[in-house]
Formats: sequence, structure tokens, C-alpha cells
Amino acid sequence: MIPRYTRPEMASIWEPENKFKIWLEIETLACEKMAELGIIPTNVPQVLRDQGGFDIDRIDEIEREVKHDVIAFLTSVAEHIGPDSRYVHQGMTSSDVVDTAFAVQLTQSADLLIKDMEALLKALKKRAFEHKDTICVGRSHGIHAEPTTFGLKLATHYAAFNRGLQRLREAREEIAVCTISGAVGTFATVDPSVEEYVAAKMGLNPETIATQIIPRDRHAAFFAALAIIASSIENIAIEIRHLQRTEVREAEEYFSAGQKGSSAMPHKRNPILSENLTGLARLVRSAVVPALENVALWHERDISHSSVERNIGPDACVTLDFALSRLTGLIENLLVYPDTMKANLEKLGGLVFSQRVLLALTQVGITREESYRIVQTNAMKVWESGGKESFLDLLLADPSVTDYVSKEKLEDIFDYEHYIKHRDKIFGRVFGEI
Repeated sequence: MIPRYTRPEMASIWEPENKFKIWLEIETLACEKMAELGIIPTNVPQVLRDQGGFDIDRIDEIEREVKHDVIAFLTSVAEHIGPDSRYVHQGMTSSDVVDTAFAVQLTQSADLLIKDMEALLKALKKRAFEHKDTICVGRSHGIHAEPTTFGLKLATHYAAFNRGLQRLREAREEIAVCTISGAVGTFATVDPSVEEYVAAKMGLNPETIATQIIPRDRHAAFFAALAIIASSIENIAIEIRHLQRTEVREAEEYFSAGQKGSSAMPHKRNPILSENLTGLARLVRSAVVPALENVALWHERDISHSSVERNIGPDACVTLDFALSRLTGLIENLLVYPDTMKANLEKLGGLVFSQRVLLALTQVGITREESYRIVQTNAMKVWESGGKESFLDLLLADPSVTDYVSKEKLEDIFDYEHYIKHRDKIFGRVFGEI
């Protein structure tokens, strides 16, 4: 985590202070249930509530000697509560605390990311409806294809992020699990009711079956969900970068007063936010392969996953939180140029209507192969003239077309509305009935 790409609320989830607070709460809740079961004295939970605490510097000092973070933490707690500390962590193993706390941190992070996604979806929906009727050219392979609207472009991204939100919610459910099952997960030294109690109090579900750890396929699913969202971020970021190119200039990032685009060229207005988002997406996706590799561990546990998760947990969550917030602001302030969109659409002299002409010829009895040849022959003349020739005029001058299709029919074909006539239907599918 670096401050440049970190928002405070998400960062606080991954600070040592929050982690150790969660550890202490897990130990306290476990003691509450153990006291209820008569395993430890009834006063111990209240001692923990009243006197329980830790000192992060002291934990670090102890860990340098003992080389074990949970033991260092328990020693620091013991220094706060005195003799009753012997009842803390009864029958538990380190992973009971560490894994359950990690699950809490991931669910806390997921809750923030869900809010981020909801804010982004709101912004996308607003701009999509704003530009539902803003005609522009659709491109395949970067080349003009057929007309669409800018609103439909944004609706496509809305649908992708909405799917991402559903995956994130499912991933949150999957990761929100607790294990308090002792060494190798058999409950030999801790009653299953302790796990159930801790889980309920912390808003988690008991792990179905643990070894000594929570199975890492859960975590792999979580980081995969984040990575897919990151890819959706890059997808729309690349679209904006392409649309902001000087030769296109159909949309661009907001350029604030006093902002400078280049140290050398004062005229520059660069898509720096979109480029930044592309890079941040790469970082989030980089967590996926290590998370997948963490699934395969030795027997009931090893700690090869631990160093990975200490990095990818905070880094992926913090980075995605920042990226989603940045993208939301970019969409809210995105500058859109409908006139340029229309001008670009018309640059190739009407070639975007080629498919409709092709279909019209097939419908009057000409084979598809011959129809394709007729249309392409005329289209290439327009293409090679750089759009200076009119596709409609060439068709009207070609007997192989006019012998079968009337002037009125051809002119009717060259109507943009035909391509976007179902936009309300599509919007209804994406956003609900409109």
C-alpha cells in the first residue's frame, strides 16, 4: 500500500491496530463461551473486556525474539490482564485466530468495495440515460462497424459491473467464515459450540470443515472476483483512452483549471486517469495466481500461503477501492462530444450502411455472394477515396443495384434510426423497465 493510491477507510481495515483488535475480540468471545461451558472461570471474559489490551510496539519487540506473531500478541495481552491470561487461547491454535480475523478483514473490505460498486453503477446509469440517444459509430477491430449510441456503450459497461457486484457479494459470503477448531481441525481441544458462538457474534458462518486452516479455495474465489472487476475497469478505461485520441476526440477526461498535461508540450490533455486505471487493474489481477496457488498446501496446513496473503489481502483490496472511486469520478465528469461523434460516424461516406444494402439485395433474389460482391465493390471506392465519395451516390449509379432496389428504398436504408430503434428494449434489459 502506498499513500498515492490509498483511501483512508480501506487502509484502516488493514492497519495492525484493527487486526489486533479483531484478534482480541476473537479470544474474548471464545472465552465467553468457554466460561459458559465451565471450561474456564466465569470472571475471565469480563477481565478481558475490562483490562484486555495490547501494545503494537511491544508485540513487535516480542516477535523479534519468539519469531511467532500470535505468541507475541498473547504475551502482550497477558501483560495487560495478569494471571487470568492462562485461560486465554485455551485449546485453540494460531490459525483459529489468524484465519478468522483475515475473514473479518476481507468481509470488511468487501463491504466497502460493494459500496464503491454501487456508486459506480449509479454514475454509469445516469450517464447512460443522458446519452441514450447520442448516436455514434460502433467499432470492431478498431474499424467503423455500424451505428450505436454512447448510452448503449455505457449500458454495456454497467451490465458488466453489475455482474461484478453480484460476484463480489457471493465472494463475500464465501469468505465470511470462522474456524475455532483447534489443531488439525478436529475440535479435540475446543468444543464446536465455541466456534458457532464466535462466528455468530462476528457475523460469520462456521467453516463446514477446516483442517487447521480455512480452505484456500474460498480465498481464491474472492481474489478472482476482485480481478474480474479490475478487468472491467480496464475495459472501460481503454474505451475512454481510445475515444480521447486526437484523431477521435469523441469523449475525454475532465481537465481541471490549472491542470497540466505535459512538462514539454503545453497543449497536451492526456487520459492520465484512464491510463492509471489500466495499471491499477494489472496490480489487482496479479493477486489471482498466488491466491490459486495457495489452495494446494501440505497435509492439514503449512504456512506457504501466509506471506502471500499478508501482501495480496491489503494490496488488492486497497488498490481496487481506489480504482473504483477514481473511475466513478471519471465517469461523473467525463466530457462527451456528440457533434464529433456524429462527424466521425459520417467520415466514411455512409459505409456503415453496407450490411443493410447487402440484405436488401438478397431479399430481391440476388445470391448472397453476388450481393456481397456488388456492395463491396462500391464500398471499396468510398474507402479508397477516404470518404470523399458518397456510398449512396455510387449505389444509385450502379445498375446492378438500381435494377433491383428503388431509389426510395435505398434512401430509406440510409437511416441511422434503424440501428438504434431497439435501444429502449436493451435499456429495459439492463436497467429494468424504463
